[in-house]
Amino acid sequence: MNLRALQYFVKLADLRHFSKAAEACFVSQPTLSTQIKKLEEELGVQLVERSPKNIMLTPVGVEIAERARLVLSDVDQMKAVARRSGNPADGVLRLGLFPTLAPYFLPHVVPNLRRQYPNLRLQLAEEKSEDILRMLRQGELDAAMLALPIHDEGLEMEVLFKEPFVLALPGQHPLASQPRVGLDDLNGAELLLLEEGHCLREHALEVCALADAHERVDFHATSMETLRQMVAADVGITLMPIMAVKPPIAATKNLAIRYFDHPVPSRTIALVWRISSALSGFLKEVAQCLKSLPPDLLKP
Repeated sequence: MNLRALQYFVKLADLRHFSKAAEACFVSQPTLSTQIKKLEEELGVQLVERSPKNIMLTPVGVEIAERARLVLSDVDQMKAVARRSGNPADGVLRLGLFPTLAPYFLPHVVPNLRRQYPNLRLQLAEEKSEDILRMLRQGELDAAMLALPIHDEGLEMEVLFKEPFVLALPGQHPLASQPRVGLDDLNGAELLLLEEGHCLREHALEVCALADAHERVDFHATSMETLRQMVAADVGITLMPIMAVKPPIAATKNLAIRYFDHPVPSRTIALVWRISSALSGFLKEVAQCLKSLPPDLLKP
């Protein structure tokens, strides 16, 4: 049994397709198939049900895939220990971020990270929060930037900042005539929200509950930019994190942004990593760097 065979099998378990798994592992399909067949022979069990149109794992294959992920995660930890014994700032940092944060936050911090850690190579993964958490737990990521709360005793976290929400309105909306808005102004309002799986949706629903507002049930956006354009097209109103409306993001025609009076709805962003991570000390340093934002970025 070798680690490469386990890597191939886990990738096949994820993709359920021999050709796609081989492509993802940068090997030929016969090579991948041979390694998995050898793994089955060594274990003495069938791991995969093969058919021309469908690839399924056997029940024992499902269990072995999960254990293989743990083995590979432990190997990654060994590599991380080796990096730490040298200089982790000279290695690779695999960082996960969610889509309603990544494009608005990264331009403000990546230049500073490069100055502080010129030899550090960032590998960024932009996925929904649930997928980021899964990748982090399975050792596919070293750390992640996520919105709190996160309920997992196996994770350590460093709070980075609190990001206020703003109200995005069509230019001719009655609330656009006000310099600021309050939660009371949303009483009975109908808000455009993101589809299921986005943490911003959950935060917006919490604000709706506080303001006695509700979501528009016949429309769910797939991205922040879709929300922005639908508001500009006078389809409705929505909540947006403040960084999504700050430079270098360009202004959108017919989109009015209004800031909230106290209490200001917000979300708390933290850097999160496994408690067992060999990079804990370095990640605490990185967290301090990620806190170094332009002074006016989170202010109205």
